Formats: sequence, structure tokens, C-alpha cells
Amino acid sequence: MKTVADKIKKLEELESKELSMGGEKAVQKQKDAGKLTARERLDLLFDEGSFTELDMFVRHRCKDFGMEKTVVPGEGVVTGHGIVDGRLVFAYSQDFTARAGTLGEMHSKKICKVMDLAMKAGAPVVGMNDSGGARIQEGVDALSGYGNIFFRNSCASGVIPQISAIMGPTAGGAVYSPAMTDWIFMVKKTSYMFITGPEVIKSVTGEEINFEDLGGAMTHNTRSGVAHFACESDTDAINQIRELLSYLPSNNMEEPPVKDLGDDPEREETMLDEIIPDNPKASYDIKDVIRSIVDKRQIFEPHEHYAQNIIIAFTRFNGRTVGIIANQPNVLAGCLDVNASDKATRFIRFCDAFNIPLLTISDVPGYLPGSNQEWAGIIRHGAKLLWCYSEATVPKITLVTRKDYGGSYLAMCGRELGADYVLAWPSAEIAVMGAEGASNIIFRKDIKEAEDPKAKLQEKIQEYEELFANPYVAASRGFIDAVIRPRETRRRIINALNILLNKRESRPPKRHGNIPV
Repeated sequence: MKTVADKIKKLEELESKELSMGGEKAVQKQKDAGKLTARERLDLLFDEGSFTELDMFVRHRCKDFGMEKTVVPGEGVVTGHGIVDGRLVFAYSQDFTARAGTLGEMHSKKICKVMDLAMKAGAPVVGMNDSGGARIQEGVDALSGYGNIFFRNSCASGVIPQISAIMGPTAGGAVYSPAMTDWIFMVKKTSYMFITGPEVIKSVTGEEINFEDLGGAMTHNTRSGVAHFACESDTDAINQIRELLSYLPSNNMEEPPVKDLGDDPEREETMLDEIIPDNPKASYDIKDVIRSIVDKRQIFEPHEHYAQNIIIAFTRFNGRTVGIIANQPNVLAGCLDVNASDKATRFIRFCDAFNIPLLTISDVPGYLPGSNQEWAGIIRHGAKLLWCYSEATVPKITLVTRKDYGGSYLAMCGRELGADYVLAWPSAEIAVMGAEGASNIIFRKDIKEAEDPKAKLQEKIQEYEELFANPYVAASRGFIDAVIRPRETRRRIINALNILLNKRESRPPKRHGNIPV
């Protein structure tokens, strides 16, 4: 008869076997590929010694194709919960050393269990993807497993933050769960995402393309916009995930954490008084404006490489998390286009879902003109921006630094779309369009009949600018709350955030709106 000590020893032997994952050879191959193991990734994510594993001994039930003789340690995924900077977080990490981390019925059940627990506990969930895809031997059971995860991604959306780290291959149906989460981190050179791989593409279309160009980290960070962060290594990705979590509440019923960085809320930046060029066609870097007004110049920027004509970023004002959306005059003059509209829309909806106030910084000459934009659906995509600003009920503050023309004036959270507090610099120009375009329309006859049409045009441009190329007409209508000195921007924004701290606003009850996706 076995004693209790014998049984404890048996437990320890079984645990040791599971902790060895796919075995020494498979682990070394993972490291040779420049990747951490599933367990190393979790150890890096969580505060030291805080990770608690679940379902270590789960096993598959497949008996086809010799699978009844195959043991997959941990079913190819390690799941559990732990502490990140003192707060509860749930996570799963696919283990490529255990039958390539392929997903079958029980692999999926482990992930679903940890997602269900995260929802019940009201805590974020982080998924680390490194998998060969569906376990073909399990057939429809594997497909069902994916479907169960997708359903939970949808249910959790807007309730708890969902973060995906792509740290190896993610192909076919496996890409959809990350795509349904809030944020996707990819690792350069070792991760990729695609629906169909290079070999299938070549056999069907004849096109030759490699893994990196088809679905690598930079491809999805620059071209498709599927991913939000391109990281140098597994370690870099996990460090960035920890930083992102520091800005976010644990769930939609909580406020974001307050983190005092010791920056004076009354601080003024005199350089802002000179940052706007005298030449209206000259550009400047909006990031210089953002960094000068936020706590300790710190911003955390998703989609840094995508649709660079608009900036989205998490930052802090007087310790409080704020989401920033800002036109970037350095790229396409800050014009709105299809990709910029999508980028901003999703960010605004995320912030609104998780009680993060929005600061919009507007310097926008309009929507990017051209047949390509029209055919790509700029009307539909631009409408998303109007929609999501109108839908958002978190505190919304708008700052106009320079150009703010036409429909893009509205699209960048004008008063009419629910901005609670609108500030403008003296350099702001709020009008239907720029002075030259407006003058060519309004004074067309006068210009045409003039002895010197060019001189007449310049005269009318100057006349229009004096009338409308300023913030004072909008201010006289109450569309702007205050015209301020640029140097005092930080103090005025913090003041606005303080008065909006307990803002309450609701929309008519309905199942959901029909956003123009």
C-alpha cells in the first residue's frame, strides 16, 4: 500500500515531467530559433513567483491516426493566472515544443477555462501564440475548439482587456482570435500571421512570396494594420505588454490606475509658443507637442508604423491615463484617409469601453483627395470616425493647434460630436476650407475679371484669412470654450480633466448601433 509520501512523490514526478515540456531536444530547438519557451514567457510576464498554473495534467481524447499512443505535455498550452505590477492577470502561452502547440479539443478547453475565469474575476487576459495551427488528427473537434475561443473573445470584448502576443507561427483559423482581441504584439523575424501560407498561394495563384513579406511583424505593422506593435524579441514584447497594462483598468467597471510620475500639473512649456510655423504650408512634429504637455514626456504609442498621418497614444496627465488622437502634419499634412480613420476609430472605441478620457489634437486640412481613396471607401471609413466620437461618453477634450477645416473639423471631435471641452491656440484656423480654395470659389468672378488675376487672388486670400483663418469666429459662436496661450496647454488640459472627472452621460437604450464597418 502506497503511503501519502509516495503519492506526493508521484505528484512531483508528474509535475517534473510536465515542466520539461516537449523534452530537452525540442526546448533547445525553440531556443535556437531565438524564442523563449512557453513557461519562460509566463515567468517574464508575471511578478516573480506569482504565477499559478491551471490544468497541468489535461490530456487529449483523440484515438485516430495513432494519437492514442501520443502524449502531448500540457496539451500544448500552459494556462493560469498571476500578478502584474500588483494586479491580477490571466494568461495562456502555447507551447511549440509540445507537438508544435497545435490546437485540439482539450487545448481549447484550457484556454476557454482561463478566459471564463478572467471574465468572472474582471481581469485582463494575455494570450501568447506560438502554434502550428489546428491539430489535424482531431478534425472538427479542433475547429470547434477555435470557435469556442472566438465566441469568448466576442463576449469579453469591452469587458476586460484582451492582449495577444504573436511569438511564432499563427496561421489559418488561429489568426482570428488575436484579430478579435484589443491589442496584437508581434516579434520581428520569429512571428508571422496569415490565412494561407506561401506554398498554398504559389500553388493557387502562382505568386511567390516568403513568410516574412507575407505575414511578418513589419508587414502587419506597416501594410495591413493587423498588428499594433513590432517588438525586437520575446522579452521586448512582454516588457511592452506590462507597460500597456499599466495604463489600463482591469475591467470596464473600473477606472484606469493612477500613477504619479512627479510632474508639476502647473508646468508651462514656452517652446510651444513658437512651434507652429509662420508658413501655413510648413509642417512640424505633433509628437513634440504631445510630449511637452504630458507627464514626464512619456507616451505609449500603438500603431507607430501604420497610418502615420494620425497618432494614437496612451499617456498620463497628472497621473491619470488619457488616450490621445492627433493629426501628424509631418505625414500627408495630417490629412485623414481610410487607414487613419480606421486606426483612430478602434482606439477611440477601446478608450470609451474602458473609461479612458480622450484628448484630440487637431491640425487637419481635410480628407485625403483622390480616386484611390474614394474607391477604397473613404466615405464609409470616414463615417466611422464621426460615429465613434459621437458614441463615446468618456470625457472628450479637443485642442485645435492650427488647421481645422470642413468635415475633418467635425471628424476630429468638434463640439457637435460631443466634445465636452474645446481649446484652441491663437494659430487655429477653423473654416469650411483653406483660404486659397475658399477664395477661388467665393471670389471666382472678381478674380477672373481682374487685370492681374494672381494679385487679385492673393488679395482675396488675405481678406479671407483675416476673416476666417483664426479661432475667434468659432469662439464667438461658443464652439470653442477658450483660446489659450500654447505654453499653458498642459495646465488647461489637466483642469478640464479635473472638472470632467465625474462626467455622466448616456445614450438611448438599444441592442447596438449599426456602425458603418
